Amino acid sequence: MRTALVLVAALSATPACAAERPNVLFIAIDDLNDWVGPLGGHPQAKTPNLDKLAARGTTFTNAHCQAPLCNPSRTSVLTGLRPSTTGVYALAPWFRTSEALKDHATLFQWFKKNGYATTSVGKIFHGGYPPAKDRAAEVDAFGPPHPMPRPKAKFVQTPDPTPLMDWGVFPEKDEGCFDYDVATWAVKQLAEPRKEPWFFAVGFQHPHVPCYAPQKWFDLYPEEKLVMPAVKADDRADVPRFADYLHWKLPEPRLKWLEESKQWKPLVRAYLASVSFVDAQVGRVLDALAASGQDKNTIVVLWSDHGWHLGEKGITGKNTLWERSTRVPLIFAGPGVAAGAKCGRPAELLDLYPTLAELAGLPANAAVEGQSLVPQLKDAKAARERPAVTTHNPGNHSARTEQWRYIRYADGSEELYDVVADPNEWSNLAAKPEHADLKKQLAKWMPAKSAAPLPGSAGRILTFDNGVPVWEGKPIGKDDPFPEK
Repeated sequence: MRTALVLVAALSATPACAAERPNVLFIAIDDLNDWVGPLGGHPQAKTPNLDKLAARGTTFTNAHCQAPLCNPSRTSVLTGLRPSTTGVYALAPWFRTSEALKDHATLFQWFKKNGYATTSVGKIFHGGYPPAKDRAAEVDAFGPPHPMPRPKAKFVQTPDPTPLMDWGVFPEKDEGCFDYDVATWAVKQLAEPRKEPWFFAVGFQHPHVPCYAPQKWFDLYPEEKLVMPAVKADDRADVPRFADYLHWKLPEPRLKWLEESKQWKPLVRAYLASVSFVDAQVGRVLDALAASGQDKNTIVVLWSDHGWHLGEKGITGKNTLWERSTRVPLIFAGPGVAAGAKCGRPAELLDLYPTLAELAGLPANAAVEGQSLVPQLKDAKAARERPAVTTHNPGNHSARTEQWRYIRYADGSEELYDVVADPNEWSNLAAKPEHADLKKQLAKWMPAKSAAPLPGSAGRILTFDNGVPVWEGKPIGKDDPFPEK
């Protein structure tokens, strides 16, 4: 009750004249790749609520994250700045530790500055951020924490013992899932009468590991009928060695281990079950918005912080500059957005900040690096010159256009894929001389310089120091074998 009162108080602090502005419902989903109905990344994916949202809005079919890792990606979304600008590349630190970012207005703060009440529940910032002492300065009101329940023991004994690396049927009912609680809290808040415009962020953690969901969601995907991801046995034969360094030693198991342990199908099935479960929670929130009568004046945006591999390129998880890691769902609906549209122009999560500001009629923040998507929200065929650029650790970048993906690593090695002719990115064309000019043109869009990692950077941090790749503070030898577990 106290939380609800805090929220109502926060939503009462704006001028009455601002009530004509549209609200913003900002829905984030963790580790969701293109295995959703509107993107067609998996033919069996069942996401009826995302399908409904896409039908009343615009889906970007070529949207990409700025970083294939939670903290740098979410930092980029909320600051409107690239990882190569923020210096946030790893799971730590909190971006406010940067002198350059300590007073930078986040998306929440920009809306608050312009008369909006701001609220956040679930995972929007990276886990544990902002620190308790900084919370009031970041967002008007936070929902209560919703701890993740765990089974008595892991279902799968993966090479890495971390409890997060697990999948299986758990708990018995939806009501036992923490993301169900996140949706329940959001539903209650949307039912509260409000006079002022609001920016409400709702963050779901599924399908992030552990991939747990009740049995009914697994039943949607019978194992004997499961369609598995397309993989190629020698897929990594034509990629530079530096590509391996981006995901050198991680908790996520490799495909080799999954196959040997007969866990590939169970993981794919659990991921799909988790996707359908979280789709249902999104549906509950959207239904509550409609029931409140505010849907006609609310901009809804749904996005994922990055994708996830499920065997492609021989790995699971993220931490790569390939399609499976960078491509994300991005759907807008509401006032100012064309209904039932699909846009194939390159889009970046970086663009959320300026796009939402423009849709809401707010002044633009000149400090951000994104580019508004409003032209494409009005006309999906509107031109857009620049590609989507993804960065993973200093000096490693990918530029994605409608036809091409060009990757350049910190040591200068390259990959180039014609993603129209080769959607699985199986044939690296970077060495072909006829593509030299194309690579030069795409390279122009990549950051000219990468900020040094912030002090305290830790958790999947890779640097290239004096010609030596350094993973988590330890040099990688030129002959060290690629970890296969």
